[in-house]
Amino acid sequence: MSETDAMEDSGISSEGEELENGNNMEIDEKGAMGIKEKLNLSEQYLSKFCREASMAFFKEFGLISHQINSYNDFIENGLQTLFDSLGEIKVGPGYDPSKKGGGGWRHASIKFGKVTVDRPNFWTGEKFSSEKSDKEYLKLLPRHARLQNMTYSARLKAEVRVQVYTVNLINSDKFKSGQDKIIQNDVKSDDNYVVVLGRIPVMVRSSLCWMNELGKSDCDFDHGGYFLIKGTEKTFIAQEQICLKRLWVSSKPSWMVSYRSNLKKRRVYIKLIETPKPEYLQGGNVLNVYFLSSTIPLWILFFALGASSDKEIVEMIDLDISDATFVNILLSTICDADEKCEGFRKEGKALKHIDELIKNTKFPPTDSIEDILNNSLFPALSSYREKALFLGYMVKCLLLSYTGRRKCENRDDFRNKRLELAGDLLERELRVHIRHAQRRMTKAMQKDLYGDRALHPIEHYLDASIITNGLTRAFSTGAWSHPFNTGERLSGVVATLRRTNPLQMTADMRKTRQQVQYTGKVGDARFPNPSHWGKLCFLSTPDGENCGLVKNLAITGLVSTNSVEPLLDILLNCGMEKLVDCNSPASVSGKDKVFLNGEWIGVCIDSAKFVRDLRNKRRSKEIPHQVEIKRDQQQGEVRIFSDAGRILRPLLVVENLRKIKEFKGGYSFQSLLDKGVLELVGVEEEEDCQTAWGVKYLLMRGKDEPPVNYTHCELDLSYLMGLSCSLIPFANHDHARRVLYQSEKHSQQAIGFSTTNPNIRVDTLSHQLYYPQRPLFRTMVSDCLGRPEYPQGHNGVLPRPEYFNGQNAIVAVNVHLGYNQEDSLVMNRASLERGMFRTEHIRSYKADVDNSELFDNNKRQRPKDRVDFGKIQSKFGRVDSLDDDGFPFIGANLQAGDIVIGRSAESGADHSIKLKHTERGKVQKVVLSANDDGKNFAVVSLRQVRSPSLGDKFSSMHGQKGVLGFLESQENFPFTLQGIVPDIVINPHAFPTRQTPGQLLEAALGKGIACGGSMRYATPYTAASIDVITDQLHRAGYSRWGSERIYNGRTGEMMRSLIFMGPTFYQRLIHMAEDKVKFRNTGPVHPLTRQPVSDRKRFGGVKFGEMERDCLLAHGAAANLHERLFMLSDFSQMHICRKCTNLANVIQRPVPGGKKIRGPYCRFCESAENIVRVNVPYGAKLLCQELFSMGISVKFETEVC
Repeated sequence: MSETDAMEDSGISSEGEELENGNNMEIDEKGAMGIKEKLNLSEQYLSKFCREASMAFFKEFGLISHQINSYNDFIENGLQTLFDSLGEIKVGPGYDPSKKGGGGWRHASIKFGKVTVDRPNFWTGEKFSSEKSDKEYLKLLPRHARLQNMTYSARLKAEVRVQVYTVNLINSDKFKSGQDKIIQNDVKSDDNYVVVLGRIPVMVRSSLCWMNELGKSDCDFDHGGYFLIKGTEKTFIAQEQICLKRLWVSSKPSWMVSYRSNLKKRRVYIKLIETPKPEYLQGGNVLNVYFLSSTIPLWILFFALGASSDKEIVEMIDLDISDATFVNILLSTICDADEKCEGFRKEGKALKHIDELIKNTKFPPTDSIEDILNNSLFPALSSYREKALFLGYMVKCLLLSYTGRRKCENRDDFRNKRLELAGDLLERELRVHIRHAQRRMTKAMQKDLYGDRALHPIEHYLDASIITNGLTRAFSTGAWSHPFNTGERLSGVVATLRRTNPLQMTADMRKTRQQVQYTGKVGDARFPNPSHWGKLCFLSTPDGENCGLVKNLAITGLVSTNSVEPLLDILLNCGMEKLVDCNSPASVSGKDKVFLNGEWIGVCIDSAKFVRDLRNKRRSKEIPHQVEIKRDQQQGEVRIFSDAGRILRPLLVVENLRKIKEFKGGYSFQSLLDKGVLELVGVEEEEDCQTAWGVKYLLMRGKDEPPVNYTHCELDLSYLMGLSCSLIPFANHDHARRVLYQSEKHSQQAIGFSTTNPNIRVDTLSHQLYYPQRPLFRTMVSDCLGRPEYPQGHNGVLPRPEYFNGQNAIVAVNVHLGYNQEDSLVMNRASLERGMFRTEHIRSYKADVDNSELFDNNKRQRPKDRVDFGKIQSKFGRVDSLDDDGFPFIGANLQAGDIVIGRSAESGADHSIKLKHTERGKVQKVVLSANDDGKNFAVVSLRQVRSPSLGDKFSSMHGQKGVLGFLESQENFPFTLQGIVPDIVINPHAFPTRQTPGQLLEAALGKGIACGGSMRYATPYTAASIDVITDQLHRAGYSRWGSERIYNGRTGEMMRSLIFMGPTFYQRLIHMAEDKVKFRNTGPVHPLTRQPVSDRKRFGGVKFGEMERDCLLAHGAAANLHERLFMLSDFSQMHICRKCTNLANVIQRPVPGGKKIRGPYCRFCESAENIVRVNVPYGAKLLCQELFSMGISVKFETEVC
């Protein structure tokens, strides 16, 4: 039984093969588990379950849940954590020359408390709130923000405690406190405020958004996940960042192990450096610790952390000392420490030496050495013993890598990366603006803290516009704060959401980006990595400079969020011993280390049992499902991660497949996770899994080979790809470059139905296809993303229409009179006249003016400068279609040169908006509105109906793009025995070199489906074989290979060759000849160079480059070349003195008799004789004048012709 038959909607069958992976399977050393008992489950039953589980997954998480979940986590937890990390802000007084002595100076301390975020709303204004309604604030919905060019944001409030105190020195009992005098704060005032800190943008469909309560958006295709900034839709691109929660071992530029942190003062590096002194033992390599900008010998730091002897330190490092390499390095390190600090083994001497080293740095810390070691060196570990053990573990990792027994970290492996989403990115940017507001507040408060000035409420000093405007500016410009360099800004973090079609919109929100310093030298960053398997699509990446750097999440890829549940008690119950309880290095040796989010928390004896128990607890909902558990048997480590930014994906757990039968009456994805039938697996944990590629591989019986002990199973192989790739039929049969073209270019440029609420949107440019269709074929992804039932009520799945943007056309593969060579297409004129590929093109024009009330209150601007909408007789455009208010009436037919919005100043200056060259259309709607910046604005939308014309671009779903080369009448087209006439004729030469047999398979499958065939699936990797498709065609009465006998439409004769013909899904792309056509004789020129301007809409010139010039030279068309490059470009004249060959100027000069004449005159010869006029390009004349201004004179040899 084939897998495609299993995907039909025929219900569950009890027949089929049984799962026989062995019922006596034991757990092997790698933790692989098999099925422990024989199950009577057929392949058809399991395939149907996989599809239903996939549908439950997409219903639970959708496609952009990672964006929304990250934002929600930031609002619920991240904001409070951010303000808590600021700590207490202390403000010292400014300098007061009237004060003498230390008393009486006022200080202030500010501490933020609970932070809250309101729902999005806007102030109605004093007039509206007092007269018409008692509501001071109204709900701000996303559609309001779009139409009024406002930012969809909410107010950020915080409780602030402000203390004002004076600092006094009082006498103290030295025997109790150890000091003669101590500092005591005398509190003068202690106030609590609730302050508005600013406004923070709200993500659509997040927990703060009003649309989340309604359950549906204005548009059926809109699932949220983006922001509205000044009416423009913006979305975050997930940023790939190196994970800071792991030790990093690198060999370049030198051998080094790093303990990294966000705070620079907590970073620790251990480097293996060569010493230049020859008297050292063989090897000469020394280990040094780099901490707080100082270089500390390793052995001295160990003794400072409480080590009692060299032997104890060697036991902490836990290496095989029979290896001479290790012994030489450790002995060299001991000798180096002895030289730099003699007697450091004595009690307190090592600590004192480290204190001196740190205090001698350029910017020494003010804390004591004990506080530094407690708070800055491995702050997650409490005791010196734990810190020393962790330091020994770092040394062990470095030396094992140095001797080749442990791999260095790969920066391109996704185990070492985390995705930064909305929460992390907003926190980073918000922190910058809070620091800015804090600095401004501190400076303002300092002025009022000295003298007899009264301190104002905190709102007077805390400027809320800094955070509001800073976040808005960052979203608008796309310049985001750098994760490490505070003064630097990054591009490519925020992108404007593109809405050509819903597929493009969704794909934009699933992108990831890797920031590199130089795009030329990035090593292996552009290549696919094995860790991308199932997490990132290996085909959806743009071509060009961002190839391999911008990627897309795989269709089932999820991004983890921070887990707030404590795990330590559960780990202890599973058999872990705390690191605190390990008193000696011997109690750690021989046991496996347990790490939680990169921090060493304990050890365990039997790591296999520990990991197995932990995974069972995860499958039974005792710990969160997003926790990742990795057992590294080679290094003797168990690594557990519960942090945010890891990519997870769902897999079937083979040993729990028997629980499928327990579900009755439907199930949700969460219930499948709770029962352990499915689990979310991360990048590292997947290395421990033995994963079957599909259900049929579980049931496959090997003849000679023993059965594979699979632990997990893929839901479907097409889930390895991204959204746009997995919708391509037979994508595995096409060349990878063609699949990339379709997924990244053509599918996102195809015209479909972009939104279901066009009446309440005013997009600058939008396209709509009149009659969009679903393709005949189906894929696993299109089914699982679809709606569960047909509207008529019979069983089945209705694929989502928004992800397919095109129409089913009858395509013949043939040569038609030479008009379809080189990727051209010949189309049936009658089909186009019937509405095939007919689209609507809508362009909006916007203009704004100042609000009249605000303008009257602004004394800086003069009344005659006020601009308002209205109709005036314009000198540079036609105003025939405008009403008296300055706007065209609905249905007005506007052409290029017409005024579309009339605007004028009271002084009479014309500020109207004119239609540019080649723009035209009928007025569809006129929108008048106002925003919160005091601007009244108008939007006029023009509609234009476009049928396909010569030069328009089309594409199939297999990257076979082509332009329309000829429109043939239907009566001249070839036809079949049934009278079927093709809509499109494509050249057969398009297939061999492009290697896209997938399109031929799609046409053959589509023909079988149109004739009533039951096999409809074209899922990549798991689709039916070619034999099944050919048999279906044969049963329908056609040739097995899809070829048909056709007749010549011109002569009526039967053609000798058979022609391949079948329905294929074609897309009309946004590139149309009407938008590209460019012509000009003479027109506008640049004021400096007098050469034609470049913009097409400004009636600019056609670019005529070197290669075009070479063509005209080869043709011998010298006069044409002269006219195109000179006469129609920057023709100019200048005067040359033939006597001195210098430039002569045209000046006005006196002549004898008291008269003045104007003419050419050579200032070098002081003569007006022998001056000739020559034709030169104005660019050459400009160059001569610029050189002359630099003191360089250009001479010209002239000949009279």
